[in-house]
Amino acid sequence: MEKETMRSNFSFCLALLLITISMVFVSVSQAGIQLWDFEKNGKEKDWEHANGDWEFKKGIFQEVSAAESAMHQTVRGVNWEKWDDYTVKAKIRPDEGAKWVGLVFRAQKDLHEYYVYYLNIPNNTSEFWVHMAGAWDTRRAVINKKTGNSNNPAQGGIKIEVGKWMDVKIVAKGSEFSFYINDKLQVVHQETTYKKGSVGVWCWVSKASFDDVMVEGDSVTNTLAVDPQSKLAATWGNLKRSP
Repeated sequence: MEKETMRSNFSFCLALLLITISMVFVSVSQAGIQLWDFEKNGKEKDWEHANGDWEFKKGIFQEVSAAESAMHQTVRGVNWEKWDDYTVKAKIRPDEGAKWVGLVFRAQKDLHEYYVYYLNIPNNTSEFWVHMAGAWDTRRAVINKKTGNSNNPAQGGIKIEVGKWMDVKIVAKGSEFSFYINDKLQVVHQETTYKKGSVGVWCWVSKASFDDVMVEGDSVTNTLAVDPQSKLAATWGNLKRSP
């Protein structure tokens, strides 16, 4: 009798464990991931050129001219038109003389229309702007209520510097956006202009390097193969050496 009870309890615990594992697996598998690490030439075709002088070089993506305002490239990932709530992150390095570099998100078919969150190197701040149809520099700022302007002072001891790789992350949920630098929350803003859209990279009269651009969310079609030896598993969260 005692053995049967123990056997029954073991079976129950095993079943409970399997159910728990399956629930975790389903939860994780709902979120799709798409990654651009610039190691393979095949994905270069995903990037749509707007303006600026961009190069794929030694496993990174660079703007090399610093010649124009609002220079950017938008990536047209699989089913990008459906992307609504997602997290986008990338490694960003402001290069020599850089002042303003960042990430594009909720980018529309019209290359003039998108949100951008960027690092303001001279002020050690970050900024959130809405770009609209018209010229490349047709835009308006999202104001920080504490500062009374577009500048969001760096939080968590962050120092934004030229030549330094930084992890920049944006979490978009509905009309609320949370912005992070090196996993430290910088600011939360609300904005309602764009509901869905793609992601990209951005510079304003600045040279910069970008790596490991990744978008993740329930509305994102998964294209990332599970590979424990992949660059994503090996290097995400580590600062990459300069080329």
